[in-house]
Amino acid sequence: MPDTVSATPGNDLQAVLACPSGNLSIPPYCYSSDSVLADEREAIFRRHWIGIGRADRFSAKGNYEAMDLAGIPIIVLRDGKGDLRAFANTCRHRGARLLEGSGTVKGISCPFHVWTYRLDGSLAGAPKMDGVDGFRKEDNGLIPYATAEVDGFAFVHLGNAPPPIEDSLGDFSAVHAPWTLGELVTARRRVFDVNCNWKAFLDVFNEYYHLSAVHPDSINDLYADPDPLDVTTGAYASQFGVTEGTGGLLQTEQQFALPKLPGLTGRNATGSRYTWLFPTVTFSASLDALWVYEAYPLTASSCRVAQSVCLHPDTLDAPGYEEKVERYFTRMDAAIDEDIPALENQQRGLASPDAKSGYLCTTHEPAVAAFARWYAGAMLETVSA
Repeated sequence: MPDTVSATPGNDLQAVLACPSGNLSIPPYCYSSDSVLADEREAIFRRHWIGIGRADRFSAKGNYEAMDLAGIPIIVLRDGKGDLRAFANTCRHRGARLLEGSGTVKGISCPFHVWTYRLDGSLAGAPKMDGVDGFRKEDNGLIPYATAEVDGFAFVHLGNAPPPIEDSLGDFSAVHAPWTLGELVTARRRVFDVNCNWKAFLDVFNEYYHLSAVHPDSINDLYADPDPLDVTTGAYASQFGVTEGTGGLLQTEQQFALPKLPGLTGRNATGSRYTWLFPTVTFSASLDALWVYEAYPLTASSCRVAQSVCLHPDTLDAPGYEEKVERYFTRMDAAIDEDIPALENQQRGLASPDAKSGYLCTTHEPAVAAFARWYAGAMLETVSA
């Protein structure tokens, strides 16, 4: 789609905020325009707390992951004191990328000129730099970013003056307290790429509207119509819905259910709470498990996705655990395998030069509408700054 369409994004985003019902979708070109993605880098990824999934993949000293957030390369790691750290993935000497992928390191060594850094980001070694006029080791550590851990989730802020994470999350912890999210552990994390915009991927996880068309024989029959969107504070949307059995299994494999989460009672133990932590993380807190998706832009029309399945530690010792948990993994993969063709088809439609914003279903897409309003506000805030 030609980027000239984004010459007046302010007016189209203002329309999202001005819609009387609050149910107008994000302009389609925001899902396909390279220039809009560049704007998102500054308006979204540098000005807001960004969820990066579950923190327990950084459980030990030196555990790291090299990530690209809207084209901003970063390193996230656990330092020697147990603190979560994030740094720009660029050497302070001549800018070489320092780490790739994920793993465990004792320190960081530049592959170009062998400058070395400690896990706290301080410069440990710079060969042959002694006596260079103006050079001081203490001034040449890695460029740091703010980090936070809340309820088992990890967050980074890539701006210069991050607000307190509590201001962003509002009542998130209180709303999700029954599921004891901070106690849950990741049983599997899978990473893959999808040929759709990052926002489109997260949209589909947060709406019930597509279930009958996209998942008719796999999970559709599990879900009753959802409750209205919760009234919450903070940069997230949440909606509860009753399920017939557990949403963590295919509708034909309910006999393989794992134990319910300890302490989960009442109506909370009868379904799933679907939550979108704006902008990049969404999850379902179900009666027996938590499954989490992260989505990050690669291009305007493609994204990298991480899928995590999380369980209570007691569940790992449940009878038949190994066989049962594989059924949960199968359900997650089966649903995604059905979602991806629908998403890639939608992406082709969104790229039409004649595509226009549409109205969202009040009962089955309210979280998508909530994100559209948040997104429009965040993008316009930068325009007016």
